Amino acid sequence: MKSRFLFPYGSRLIGYVLIFTYIPIMVAKKIFYHGYMDHGLPIKLPDNSSLLTPDHVFNVIATLVVTIGLLLLAFSKEKFEDEQIIQLRLDSLQWTMYFTYLLFILIVIFTSGIDLVHIVGINLWLQLVFFIIRFRWVIFRLNQSSKAEKAVL
Repeated sequence: MKSRFLFPYGSRLIGYVLIFTYIPIMVAKKIFYHGYMDHGLPIKLPDNSSLLTPDHVFNVIATLVVTIGLLLLAFSKEKFEDEQIIQLRLDSLQWTMYFTYLLFILIVIFTSGIDLVHIVGINLWLQLVFFIIRFRWVIFRLNQSSKAEKAVL
């Protein structure tokens, strides 16, 4: 993976901020959505404005915020980007594809109906989350072994 296709190092902080704004957005959705309720029943809106319902707008915003945040976090450069980091990133991406698609295949076999639609949506984020976890774990282990090696010397 060429490092020229990665986001700058500072974009990782923006990614964390976007990911952690998801919770307040969802809280605001609950508060705002309940403001449009009438005795526990949703107010019916005309069919031509179905994309402008508060529920849909907040779901779109929350999905975009989390997706952009995960992309920035997963594909931002390290402070010191060298060939070893590039190789670790590539290996983590390969592990992610194997794991998430194996999991997806198993889920498709054992689920059906509307649950499958939700699973496909979750799988989009699962790939990024698993990549971030795997890559950060490998970097952590590399740093730990480097520190242990320095302590021996």
